[in-house]
Amino acid sequence: MTKRERDHGGGLDAAIARFGGERIGWIDLSTGINPHPYPPKTLPADCWTALPDKNALADLIAAARAFWQVPEGVGLMAASGASALIAQIPRLAARGTACIPGPTYNEHAAAFRAADWRVTDAAPAEAQVVVHPNNPDGKTWTAETLPCPDAALTIIDESFCDVAPMQSLISLSARPGTLVLKSFGKFWGLAGLRLGFIAGDPALIARLNDAVGPWAVSGPALHVGAAALADVEWARDTRARLAEDAARLDAQMQIAGARMLGGTTLFRLYEVDDAAAWQTQLARHKIWSRVFPYNPRWLRLGLPHALHWPRVAAALA
Repeated sequence: MTKRERDHGGGLDAAIARFGGERIGWIDLSTGINPHPYPPKTLPADCWTALPDKNALADLIAAARAFWQVPEGVGLMAASGASALIAQIPRLAARGTACIPGPTYNEHAAAFRAADWRVTDAAPAEAQVVVHPNNPDGKTWTAETLPCPDAALTIIDESFCDVAPMQSLISLSARPGTLVLKSFGKFWGLAGLRLGFIAGDPALIARLNDAVGPWAVSGPALHVGAAALADVEWARDTRARLAEDAARLDAQMQIAGARMLGGTTLFRLYEVDDAAAWQTQLARHKIWSRVFPYNPRWLRLGLPHALHWPRVAAALA
């Protein structure tokens, strides 16, 4: 039996097979990745040839603690992307019911189901997962609005929260049984580097460390990540640029007839009359977008690179 593919952004190969063209000629707006990535500095030669260094890992963790203001005493670890951590989290507790309000990023529910949990979208439950801000609608949560206040295991996925650090719930990582996920690839635009973090209950973090094993982060990712997390000026300027570009995209889409529903400054969610038709129209201009199998009127777009705005405007005209 063929494994069922879960719905995600990306899939540019399938778009090319359907609509033609070469990859270099396409604009992929189906993901929520910063189109202007952090510029990595020159890397030490041995980061490519030696096993990842413990001191380099310590530098990365220190930079992450400072950037995200992780509370003292809270555990923190890095891995090869947030997805690698999401797959392991359900095995930290005895099987039960996991509350995952949707629609949301579907890897969480898939991971819990793979570990034989029952997944629901309402209390009561032994575990709860919230994506903050949510993908795809940008909904945010507070400590008071978490769906299952009595859940023994709480996962807060802040993969898109670096655009709005004041909304972070990182302070909740000091609570027993609580874990806060952080993605590096989205805000810093280096998704191919595969780097993710998780902060929270030290006992749970220790078990996750054991589960992922040694050398969970590559040598290049250790160095690039530490430098990027320490560059607070780049982060500040990037937030301002993303906010301006998100407003620009909203204006163009509204003129074209779409209604703004939500999102973050890394991706925007719109309501249109026929999302599949909009996706096809954009694809004829070699621009790939995101539609959703559970809502035929939802269209999600990432932000264009500065050089791509004229092509986006022409496609929408």
